[in-house]
Amino acid sequence: MSRIAWFAGWSVIALVIVMLQSRGFSQSPPPTAPAPRPPAELLRLSIAAETPGLADPFLGITTNGKIESGLFSIRSTGVSTEPVRLAAVAFLASLSAEQRDQSKFAVDDDEWRKWMNQSFYVRQGVNFIEMNEPQRAAAFNLLRAGLSAKGLKQTRDIMRLNETLAELNNNNHAEFGEWQYHITVMGEPSAASGGEPWGWQFDGHHAVINYFVLGDQVVMTPTFAGSEPVIAKSGKYKGTVVLQDEQRAGLAMINGLTADQRKKAILKVSKTGNELLTEAWKDNVVLDYAGVSAKELSDTQRRQLLALAALYVNNMDDAHARVKMAEVRAQLDCTWFAWIGGTDAGSVFYYRIHSPVVLIEFDHQRPASLRFLVADPNQPGTEHIHTMVRTPNGNDYGKDLLRQHYHDHPHAPARK
Repeated sequence: MSRIAWFAGWSVIALVIVMLQSRGFSQSPPPTAPAPRPPAELLRLSIAAETPGLADPFLGITTNGKIESGLFSIRSTGVSTEPVRLAAVAFLASLSAEQRDQSKFAVDDDEWRKWMNQSFYVRQGVNFIEMNEPQRAAAFNLLRAGLSAKGLKQTRDIMRLNETLAELNNNNHAEFGEWQYHITVMGEPSAASGGEPWGWQFDGHHAVINYFVLGDQVVMTPTFAGSEPVIAKSGKYKGTVVLQDEQRAGLAMINGLTADQRKKAILKVSKTGNELLTEAWKDNVVLDYAGVSAKELSDTQRRQLLALAALYVNNMDDAHARVKMAEVRAQLDCTWFAWIGGTDAGSVFYYRIHSPVVLIEFDHQRPASLRFLVADPNQPGTEHIHTMVRTPNGNDYGKDLLRQHYHDHPHAPARK
C-alpha cells in the first residue's frame, strides 16, 4: 500500500471517529470517582500509617539529629489564654459523658502525634458529624478563641472545600465532607495562674491544628493547611478559595531576589512530584538549612521574608501571633529560604522558610482524590496545595515547654 493510500484510509477513519464523538459517542467512558472504601480498609490503612510513625520516641525536627538547646523557655508573654480556656471548658461541658470520654486525653499522651492529613485516617475525639448544633457552636467558639479571624476563615473554608471534594467524588461523605473533623482535648484546661499544661487538637482532611497551652504561652504547631481543590468552581460552596495569598507571596519572594540570590535559593528548577517533608509521622525529620540565607538579603527582602512567614503565623490569635513573630524576627539571621520549581506565573513550586524556631513549607502536590479528573495524575498542579508549620528543636506540641515544666514540677505523667 502506498503512503498516499494509507494516509487516505486513516483520514476516513479519523473522520468517522469525529462524527461519532459529535453525536455523543466517546472513545472512552467519562471519568468516574473511585468507590468509597469500607471501614475495615480505612482502619487497616490507618494502623499501617501510624505504627511506623510512632515507632520512635519524639525528638523533634533538627538540622543534624541534635536539639539546639536554650531556644524556648517558660516565661510570661503578658497575653492572656483565659479566652481559650473558657472556650475549652464550655466545649467539654456541651458534650455527653460518652463524648467527653472519647475526646479527653492526658497532656503527655501520644494522641498529640496521631494526626494525619489523609482522608482515610481513623481519628479519635468527637466528630463534627455527631455533634448537635449547640456542640458545633461550642467547637467553633474554641477555634475562634485560639485562632485569628484569618485563621478561622481559612479553617472553615478548608472544611467547605472538603465538601466540594465529596461532591466531586459522587457525594462520598464516608471520607470527605464539611463535617469530617474531630476535636480532642489534652489535659485539664487550667487558668494561667495554675500553670498546668493542657491543649487541644483539631484533626481532619487538609486541616490539622495542635494548640498547646502552658500559663500564658501558646505553641500552635504542627499545623497543616491544604486543599484539593483550592478553588470551588461548582457545588454548594462555589467560589470558596484558599491559600492563594501564600502562593502569590511565595512567588513574589523568589522573584524579588537578585540573580545570584535566586541561584542559591533554587534547589531544583524542575518539580515533578511532591516535596513536602514534615507532614504526619515526620516529627523527627533531620533537615539541614538550604537555599539563601537571610543574612544575604537586603532590608527590603528581609521584611518581605518576614511578611511571608507572618501569613502562616498570623493564623494564631493576633496577640500570640505577635509573640511568635518576635521569636521569628530574633532568629532572622539564622533563617533560610529555599525553592523548588518554576518561577513564572502559573508554575508549580515548593518553598520553605527554615530557622531554629520555625519551619514553614508550601507545596503544589500531585492530584490525589481528583486523579480521575486530570490528564496526567503524576504531575503536581496548582489545584492541590499542602502547607506545614512546625517548631523545630523539640517544641512541636509544646514538648520542650512540657519537659521543662515536668523538670520544675516533678510528678508522674498520667496517661489515659
